[in-house]
Amino acid sequence: MSDAHLVFTLLGLTLAAFVWGRLRYDLVALLALIAAVLVGVVEPTEAFLGFGHPAVITVAAVLVLSRGFQRSGLVDWMTGRLLKVGDAITWQLLALVGTVAVMSAFMNNVGALALLLPVAMRIAREHRTPPSRLLMPLAFGSLLGGLSTLIGTPPNIIVSNFRADRVGESFGLFSFLPVGGGVALAGVAFLVFLGWRLTPLRKGQASQDELFETADYLSELQVVAEAKGAGWTLRELQDACEDAVPVVAVIRGSRRIPGHAFHGILRPEDVLLVEAEPEELRTLQEKSGFQLAGGGKVAEQLASAADLKIVEAVVRSDAPIVNRTVAQLRLHERHGLHLLAVARDGGRLRQRLNQVRFHAGDVLLLQGDDDGLAESLSALGCLPLASRDLGLGKPRRLLLSVALFAAAVVAMLLGWLPSAIALTFAAVAFVLTGILPLREVYDGIDWPIIVLLGALIPVGEALEATGGARMIAQGLMSASGAWPPFVALILLFTITQALSDVINNAAAAVLMAPIAMRLADGFSASPDPFLMAVAVAASCSFLTPIGHQSNTLVMGPGGYRFGDYWRVGLPLTFVVMGVAIPLILVVWPM
Repeated sequence: MSDAHLVFTLLGLTLAAFVWGRLRYDLVALLALIAAVLVGVVEPTEAFLGFGHPAVITVAAVLVLSRGFQRSGLVDWMTGRLLKVGDAITWQLLALVGTVAVMSAFMNNVGALALLLPVAMRIAREHRTPPSRLLMPLAFGSLLGGLSTLIGTPPNIIVSNFRADRVGESFGLFSFLPVGGGVALAGVAFLVFLGWRLTPLRKGQASQDELFETADYLSELQVVAEAKGAGWTLRELQDACEDAVPVVAVIRGSRRIPGHAFHGILRPEDVLLVEAEPEELRTLQEKSGFQLAGGGKVAEQLASAADLKIVEAVVRSDAPIVNRTVAQLRLHERHGLHLLAVARDGGRLRQRLNQVRFHAGDVLLLQGDDDGLAESLSALGCLPLASRDLGLGKPRRLLLSVALFAAAVVAMLLGWLPSAIALTFAAVAFVLTGILPLREVYDGIDWPIIVLLGALIPVGEALEATGGARMIAQGLMSASGAWPPFVALILLFTITQALSDVINNAAAAVLMAPIAMRLADGFSASPDPFLMAVAVAASCSFLTPIGHQSNTLVMGPGGYRFGDYWRVGLPLTFVVMGVAIPLILVVWPM
């Protein structure tokens, strides 16, 4: 078997693993790299050179800058004004989708969506708009906005550095704007005026004022002297029930002690506030002997008490808790959190909480200390959905963050520094000036993406070095027959976009960029239109919830199902292609 066919086989298995989804994409990429070394298509001495590639460094720097903007108050200043939109859904969508598109042009698109998702949920609840009408357009808007600049999305960075390696000159910061900006404007207009009408109107809990009607499940159990459970700890109560006991709080006299912070024994007259369904409540009573207390008013007050923070959070696709259970994670012991409920596909799961294996897009109802809640959610890979006060940050830091980023942009535009160096310098300056604490630098980097890029870049180069890219390009040229070269451009665009719907968009760009270059060579044409086609198509993952993290993040809060995405995504794909191809041919002629 030739080296090219070895690469084809390896890539076929890698794509199958990506689609299978049981292994996270960064692990799949590492396995592909190791396999490429073992079969001899990547030299051992070159295996890890991808981690020092300028594209990888640039992506990491952009992620750090995104976290810095969040800390400086710049993003809060923008998003705080969105809460003033009226009841008209068109204005709500224009404000949300337009803002996320602008933000995504200059920061990581997942980060931009993560910042606006809680705002969108709050707008939906305050104006009684179904979240399913807002969240899918918001996710797609974050993808469209990233098309406009070099740093807006990893595929643009990858394509630019690939051009630098082959041609000797990379794309500039705003080289993508004429095509990407036009596509973004057309896509946002479609989503705001027509696309939202194609989204499903969910009638279940996900489209009501609250995803979880917590008050319906909060009950009060009183500890009586003759009860078996009098004198037990909460751990002993849990062991007796053979299940996680969702104790939100223990009321002792006038004190309200959060369940995760209660470490003593239960005394007569104590009241337990528990979050349980009727069957679970009966089991708890039988095992402990506690009596059901009257009311619900106390429970309602406790649920909103400042020291008993209850928050909804969505599980990210790269979260470490995916496919793990509460017992395995030891939520209470390690993170001081109680899991109260789980929603999936727009409805609340009814199975026992200790048996639930978390999926990407699940919405969790959690309770914990207000002070440590944000840090715990970050460690678990969850994004909070609860309403939050938007602070304006310190004006000095806000202006300083903008000035430092602007300096990096000027250095890139004037050619003083390569993008990787300029953006890294800005990220370091964020730390030195106190905009971003050093401890948050590493938290702000999406490490699975970094590992994915570092591992797949050598594999993509092997596709080129072994002649595999040339063979695929010849196949596309043959498929286009006697038609003009732009037909091959359309085929390249279609294949790349289809690929990005099932694998990570960065991976799609790494694999398709060498093929684009070979197509250009085959037609004796400029490589720029083919590379631009790959950049745009790789970032337009609209047909499935697994093609991009932005799509996955809104799945649970919006109550979407797998098949809902193509209803909006398919016509949006045609809009993107219909605008992108003519713009590419005009702006970047062959």
